[in-house]
Amino acid sequence: MQGAFGLGLAAFLLAWGVPHFAKTSWSKIWDVLTQVPTGTALVLLSGVVVGLYCYTFTLTGSMRGLRHWQALIVNVAGSSVGNLLPGGGAAGLAATYTICRSWGFSRRDISTSAIVTGVWNVLARIALPVLAILGLLAGNDQDVPNKLEDLAVAGALTGSVILLVFVSILASERAAIAIGQGLDKVIGRLWKRRSMGVRTLVVDLRARINDVVRTGWLSMTLGLSGFFGVYYLLFLLCAHTTGVDLPYGQLFAAYAIGRLLTAVGVTPGGLGVTEAATTVALVGWGAGSAEAGATVVLFSLFTHFMEIPLGALGWLAWSMSPKKAPVEETAAPAEESLDG
Repeated sequence: MQGAFGLGLAAFLLAWGVPHFAKTSWSKIWDVLTQVPTGTALVLLSGVVVGLYCYTFTLTGSMRGLRHWQALIVNVAGSSVGNLLPGGGAAGLAATYTICRSWGFSRRDISTSAIVTGVWNVLARIALPVLAILGLLAGNDQDVPNKLEDLAVAGALTGSVILLVFVSILASERAAIAIGQGLDKVIGRLWKRRSMGVRTLVVDLRARINDVVRTGWLSMTLGLSGFFGVYYLLFLLCAHTTGVDLPYGQLFAAYAIGRLLTAVGVTPGGLGVTEAATTVALVGWGAGSAEAGATVVLFSLFTHFMEIPLGALGWLAWSMSPKKAPVEETAAPAEESLDG
C-alpha cells in the first residue's frame, strides 16, 4: 500500500507538478527536449557514470577490502532498487547487504559502512543549501528566496545536531553510553522485543566507527565531493542545453534544493518532490517556463531513471562475479577443527 502510494505520488508530481509549477505544458517542455543533441545526451550519460564512480571512493573508504569495481556494482545495484521503491534506502541497504555478504564481508563491516556512509551522505546533502545561500550572499545576490533561507537554517540546525551526536559518540565513551541509554528509553517503549540494548550497540559500534572514520574520512569526503560536483556540472549542462540562463550561484542553489530533497522517503529517491521544488526555484529566479521544466526533466532522466538500467547491468555483473563465503561462516569450521 505504501509503495503504491509513493509511486502514485511521484507520478502525479511529475505529470502534473512540473508543468504546473513551471507554468507551462508538457507539449512545450517536450519541444525543448527534442532539441537536445545526441552528443549532449552521450556526455550526460558518461557524466553519470563518472559521478557514480567518484562515489566508489566513499564506499571503499568505509569498508576495508572493498575494491572499486565492487563498490561500483554495490552503488548502481543499490541505487536502482532505491529509485524504484519508496523508502528506497532500506531496500538499497538490503541489496548492499546481500551483495557484500556474497563477497565474504562480515555483518559488522557492512553495518559499520552503512552507518558511516549514511551520516556522511546526510551531512553532505544538508550542507549544500547552506553553501548555496552563503554563495548567494557573498555574490551580493539579494534575491534569496525565503524557502531557501528556511532550508539553509533547518539544514544547519539538523546537521549540527547530527554532527554533534556523531562526534560525541566517537570522542567519548561516556557520551556514547549516555546517548545509548537515552535511545534505550525511547526505543524501549516502541519496540519491546530486542536481543540487545541500544546502549550496548552504541558502545560496540563506537570502536568500529572510530576506526573507519580515522582511516577513511578523506576518501569518503573526496568521493562525495566528486559525486556532487560532477552532478552539479551535469545540472549546468542541462540548463545550458535547454536555454536556462541564470547565474551559477542561483543554479547551484536550485541544484542544492533538489539534492537535499532526494532524501525525502515518501517517493522513490524523492522523485517528483525534487523536480517540483527545483522547478519552482528556477522559475522564481526568472528562467523561462518551458526551459526550466525541460532542465529539470532532462537532469532527472539521466541522474534518476538512467540509474535503473545501469543497476540492471550492476546486478548482472554481480551474478557473474566470484563469490566467497562470509567471514563468520568460514571461521566456524576452523574453530570446530581446532576444538576437535
